[in-house]
Amino acid sequence: MCKDVFVCPEESAFYAQCLHILLGGHCQTASVIHEFGSGDGMPMIEAVLRACFQGVIHGYEISEVSWNYANTKIKQHQIEQHYIVHHVSFFDACKKPYASTLVTNPPYLPAWTDSCLYIKGLYGGVDGSMISRKLLSLEYPTVLLMVSSFSNPAGLLQYASEQGYSVVDFLIKPLTFGIYSSQPEVKNRIAELQQEQKAFFSKHYYLLAGVVFQKQNHADKELSANLLAVMQSLR
Repeated sequence: MCKDVFVCPEESAFYAQCLHILLGGHCQTASVIHEFGSGDGMPMIEAVLRACFQGVIHGYEISEVSWNYANTKIKQHQIEQHYIVHHVSFFDACKKPYASTLVTNPPYLPAWTDSCLYIKGLYGGVDGSMISRKLLSLEYPTVLLMVSSFSNPAGLLQYASEQGYSVVDFLIKPLTFGIYSSQPEVKNRIAELQQEQKAFFSKHYYLLAGVVFQKQNHADKELSANLLAVMQSLR
């Protein structure tokens, strides 16, 4: 296990797939995009190359190890003009260039405290949705957000609706519990959330969804309801 960089090939590959779909369809070729938590940069690098994206992505990563790794890979793939990762907290970057789209695979591990986690940066608050809610409060017109079935998805979707967002697209993948989500403190908290009807999972896996939210005057609730129904099917 790496103590400095998030390592989950299956989840990273799914995030890259969702990014590719977004870059190839929902975003204009000249778009400016912000990425919260770039990690090692590989999901975005893969998506940019596959989609032949011609806009600019500004990523923000507070881990120096991850930032160095991401920039090394960006240079190797010669996409410096399309993907720029900044070593600064996303929320502290007050002079970010304007972007119409925010993309992120945010921290979503629920626990009573972050002190027990292998990587504290993966902490998503007591129900796992804390960072996601904060990001949805920033008024980006379009947001691609990875949503976990064990991190109060119903509450998060309701919050998004209250912020004026509707679900316009989503993709779901079952993931097995890994080293981070299998920590006893996390699994115990997930079990508590399950009793509160705020977490949905089976013995061996949970669901992760790449969800595209857009600000719309007339929200279409059908896709949001379909997404929640799939997640709640896990018992």
